Amino acid sequence: MRQPPVVTERARTLRRESPSPERQLWQVLRALNRGGCHFRRQAPIGPFFVDFAWLSIARVIEIDGDGHFTAEAMAADHRRDRFLAARGVTVLRFSNSEVLASPFDVGHRILMVANGLLERRGLPAIASGE
Repeated sequence: MRQPPVVTERARTLRRESPSPERQLWQVLRALNRGGCHFRRQAPIGPFFVDFAWLSIARVIEIDGDGHFTAEAMAADHRRDRFLAARGVTVLRFSNSEVLASPFDVGHRILMVANGLLERRGLPAIASGE
């Protein structure tokens, strides 16, 4: 379904201005996409834009910087996670420091979660490319 122009433009702005950890993880996820995953960047879901989403398996990846660890931000993340969960979407969260320390390890963890879900659905696993 085509998004309204304002939503498309906001997603483009978020992609263009993405922080370093998101850019680094996107490189890993793009490689996984070539292997059969289907991650999108800054995907709109309801009123939210999620960092990364594989919509057909209802998985969202969020990269949390320091600003996510205040009481107010944690409450907002919790509301967002509840909104997504009510729609059958599961959120995997990683900190900026985890991604910066080892984006490939984070990508591997994401792939293991995705493959577990694919296996439960009777679908073929995605090769890690290792």
